Amino acid sequence: MSDAPEQLRLMAVHAHPDDESSKGAASMARYVKEGVDVLVVSCTGGERGSVLNPKMDRPEVWKNITEIRAKEMETAREILGVKQQWLGFVDSGLPEGWLPDSDIALPEDCFYLVPDEVAAAPLVKFIREFKPHVITTYDEDGGYPHPDHIKTHLVTMEAWKAAGDPERYQEFGEAWQPSKLYYHMSFGRQRVTALHEAMVAAGLDSPYAEWLTDRDWTRDKGPRITTSVECAEYFPLRDDALRAHATQVDPDGFWFSVPMEIQQKAWPTEDFELVESTIETTKPEDDLFAGLR
Repeated sequence: MSDAPEQLRLMAVHAHPDDESSKGAASMARYVKEGVDVLVVSCTGGERGSVLNPKMDRPEVWKNITEIRAKEMETAREILGVKQQWLGFVDSGLPEGWLPDSDIALPEDCFYLVPDEVAAAPLVKFIREFKPHVITTYDEDGGYPHPDHIKTHLVTMEAWKAAGDPERYQEFGEAWQPSKLYYHMSFGRQRVTALHEAMVAAGLDSPYAEWLTDRDWTRDKGPRITTSVECAEYFPLRDDALRAHATQVDPDGFWFSVPMEIQQKAWPTEDFELVESTIETTKPEDDLFAGLR
């Protein structure tokens, strides 16, 4: 085990403003409380995102969506206590039926169409400046097949390889190799089942009943979990940050349909898959910084 650094640093790379509040937010809030320096990197501004809150679906919102989403992000990062940087690329949108192998066109100026090495350049710069010990991002299909989520995965993997290579991106200063890279593992079948059964036991209608019967679980990612971070105490803070993205989240909608006490008891962790590590660690882990403390 290595000596503990003076201050641990975590970088979370996300596609859009709001993703940081729906994936790993409670873990980040816990680590901030413990004194970890946490930086969220948002790859795009969410310019082409839909307005998913019917209460916000108004012409003046659509007209000013870029500015509004930036202000929502500012509020969310203050709630979580994290720092944040924009990678500066333009949201790709999600055309109906789009998949990576489809012939459905994306906007010419969008993030997805930027070559990986070009898109990774500002992320390499942030890695070398911030010097994270741990990076979190999305898995190979983006968690779900949105072009910006898939691109975020590709760009993060490129930056992970390049940031520690002194021969690459020399204009961004001294190389820095983070120690560990994780993927978010949000909705495995075991977690969905636990939440569903807890709702049924409480005599409540479960929002996950159709998921369990209708969803294709042949590629269930739950078995890939290596690391479960207990953070139930911070679920309310996570939800406050999520609600701050008022254009994206209906406060009366699906994501808030399971009572907080049931969430905290049925599944009190956020879960990750350790995919790259330069240090020795023992799996399963209960800490993203296992081996570094």
